[in-house]
Amino acid sequence: MSKTLISTDPATGAKLWSGLFGDAAAEVAAARAAFPEWAAHSVAYRIEALRRFANVVRKKEEEFATLIARETGKPLWEAKTEVAAVVNKVDISITAYAERTPKRTIEAAMGSKISVRHKPHGVLAVLGPYNFPAHLPNGHIVPALIAGNAVVFKPSEKTPATGEFLVGCFHDAGIPEGVIRLLVGGPEEGKALAGADIDGLLFTGSAGAGMSLHRQFAETPQRILALELGGNNPLVIWQPKDLEAAATIAIQSAYLTAGQRCTAARRLIVEHGQEKPLLDAIAKLIDKIIIDEPFGDPQPFMGPVIDNATASQLQDQWVELMIKGGKPIRRLDRPYEDRPYLTPALIDVTDVKDRPDEEIFGPVLQVVRVKDFDSAIEEANATRFGLAASLVGGSPEMFEKFWSHVRAGVINWNKPTNGAPSTAPFGGVGLSGNHRPSAFYAADYCAYPVTSSQANSARGSIGQGLRDPNILED
Repeated sequence: MSKTLISTDPATGAKLWSGLFGDAAAEVAAARAAFPEWAAHSVAYRIEALRRFANVVRKKEEEFATLIARETGKPLWEAKTEVAAVVNKVDISITAYAERTPKRTIEAAMGSKISVRHKPHGVLAVLGPYNFPAHLPNGHIVPALIAGNAVVFKPSEKTPATGEFLVGCFHDAGIPEGVIRLLVGGPEEGKALAGADIDGLLFTGSAGAGMSLHRQFAETPQRILALELGGNNPLVIWQPKDLEAAATIAIQSAYLTAGQRCTAARRLIVEHGQEKPLLDAIAKLIDKIIIDEPFGDPQPFMGPVIDNATASQLQDQWVELMIKGGKPIRRLDRPYEDRPYLTPALIDVTDVKDRPDEEIFGPVLQVVRVKDFDSAIEEANATRFGLAASLVGGSPEMFEKFWSHVRAGVINWNKPTNGAPSTAPFGGVGLSGNHRPSAFYAADYCAYPVTSSQANSARGSIGQGLRDPNILED
C-alpha cells in the first residue's frame, strides 16, 4: 500500500497538500528514456524552452508566491522575491552556459585544429531544501536542462507542494514530462534516488546530509556530486562609522528568513570593551521586529520556522548554550507552544568553553568579544565551515587583510553575510561544500568538456623505431 506525504502550513498547522510517495527507480527510468531526445536538440531549442518556463512562472507569480509563503511560513514579500529569482535564473543560466561552457577551436600544426565542446552527463538527481524550496533547486535544474540533461527532482519532504508546482511550470512550458520528473518522499526516497541509476546528484542542504552522500558516492567516482552545504558564518563589526547601519546589517544577516539561510550570520564578532553601543542598537532593533503569519498586515519581517520539531531542536540548542555559560541579551522565546514561532535571539558566548561548531539553523546570533582585529580574524576562522563571512566597518586595508586571511567562499564588506548574487559563483570550503560552486558556476557541473583533435584527412608517420627495409639482415 502506498504511503501518503502530508504538508502543513507552519503558521496555522492546517493541512496544505498531500501526495503519494514515489518510486526512485521508476522516476529515473522515465528520465533515462527521455534523455536522448532532449540531449539531441540544439542548445538554442532548449534555451527557448526554458524561456517559455520563465514566462509561465511570471504569469503564475501571485499563486506561486502564495503557495511558498503558506508552505514555508516566510512573509509574502519574501516569497515574491523567491519567485522573481526563479524567473531571473533562466537568463542568468543562459549567460553562464555561454561563458562557462562555450565551444572553442584552436588552430594546430599542419592544418589540424583542437576543439573543445561540452556534453550533458545524462540523468541528474536534484535534492532540494525547504528554506528556498523553489529558488535553490531551480538553481540546479535550469542549468542542468540547458546543458541537455534530464532531471529527477526530489523536494524536501517539508515543502513538496512547492516542488510539485515548480515541476508543473516546466511541463506547462512544453518541456517533456520525462525530462523533468518529480519524486515525492522523505529521507529514504532521497537515499534511494542517490543510489539509483543516475549520472550525478546536485544537493543543497545540511553538512550532515552532505557527508552521508559523500560516503554513499565513495565507490562511484564516475558520478558527479555537487554539494552546497551550510555554514557557521562570522559577521565581524569593527569600529563602525554608522552604528545604526551596522546594527541593521546584523539584523539582516542573522534573522532574515527566520535565520533559515545557509549564509545567515551565526557569530557576531566584536571588539571587547567597545561592544555595548552596538549591542544596544541591535537589541533595540530586535524589539521592533514584527513576527507574524506570512500574510499579516503590516507585513512581518519574520514568520515561523519550518515546523514544531525544528523549533524544539533550536530551543534545545539555545538551552545548551546557556548551560555552557552563554549570557542571553535577547532570549529565544516561543510565543505559541503549538506553533513554530520563535523570537530573534542574541547571546554572548565569549566565555563558553567547548562552544559547538555547528550551524544553528534559526534566529540565533552568538556574540564573541575579542581583543584586536587579528583575534577577530582568528575567531572568524575558528570553524570547520567556510561559506560566508562579512566585515562591517574598518578600513579598505583592513578589508583586504580580512579577505586575504578569512577562509570562506563569500567574503563581503559593509554588506550582510546573506543575499549572494546569482550572477556570481556561490559556494564554500571546509564542511560548506565539495568545491563545486553553484549559482553562475552551476554550468560547470552540468556538462563535461570533450577535447577533439581534428584534421580533414588522415596523415600519420612514425619517425623512429622502424627497421629500414633496404637493409638486409644476415
